[in-house]
Amino acid sequence: NEGWQRVRDAYDKAREEIEETDAEIMVIYSTFWPSILGHQILAFPEPEWTYVDEEFHDLGSIPYKFRLDPEFAQLAVDKCKERGLHARTVSYYGFPIDIGSILALKLLNPDNRLPAIIVSSNMYANRAETIVLGKSVRDAIDASGKKAVVVVVSALSNRLHTLEIKSEDDKIHSLKDHEWNLKFLEYLDKGRLEDVSQLSRQFHEEARVPKVVSFKPFWIMASMMGQTNLYEGNILAYEPVWGTGSAVVTMTPAEDTAGDLEYDEDDPEFYKGDREVLDFYEQPEMGPLEEEDGD
Repeated sequence: NEGWQRVRDAYDKAREEIEETDAEIMVIYSTFWPSILGHQILAFPEPEWTYVDEEFHDLGSIPYKFRLDPEFAQLAVDKCKERGLHARTVSYYGFPIDIGSILALKLLNPDNRLPAIIVSSNMYANRAETIVLGKSVRDAIDASGKKAVVVVVSALSNRLHTLEIKSEDDKIHSLKDHEWNLKFLEYLDKGRLEDVSQLSRQFHEEARVPKVVSFKPFWIMASMMGQTNLYEGNILAYEPVWGTGSAVVTMTPAEDTAGDLEYDEDDPEFYKGDREVLDFYEQPEMGPLEEEDGD
């Protein structure tokens, strides 16, 4: 599939952009690693395994060995707790790393030049909690004095084909999904990261299956990098992958781009629960967590 190859080639371009920076650590947030109770951060120093995808196992396996930073992972957990979140590190041999994180590290950091951490995506966390999670990780970045590359892994529209297709016949599941993907990418291309963050709820309702609470990637990306529209966006690829919208996009802080516009949603500093005033549909809920943090 030529489109798939263009997505693969775009990873190489993104890797080259990363290598041109003086970044010292890579932070991965993958929606393909769902968590239920609180937030987990992978901290095993050298995870090594061979991955076989549970859905597309016929496409082959992926051996990997990564370099993670347990000290930075613990620092991020500490900062999460300071802001009222339930968080812990995960550190044991054989922990099943998700496909999104594996591909990001294999393609963007193939020689393990940068140490990394991987942050889970709590499927019940709404905007307030996700924003505070991003700010907590940013606290850890600032406290460490390191320059970081933030990598967020997700699909755009996420409706898969329900019937078997030939790879060369792949296309976005519906015209509606395609149009919403293009609108999101138009904003990102203009560097309007915070505007995209503000539109995440609407995008989730229009172009995604509501199996989790809202569409989190741009909430956490904006809260880690800075909740503004002052970015230089670069759309490296956009193609269908089994019906979903797949894109590779880079965002670099800039001094003069789209500028700050009026924002509508809250900008919480500490997590004290969701207000639930902007939910458009009934979403999965979970009862309150126990006071004990589970460490």
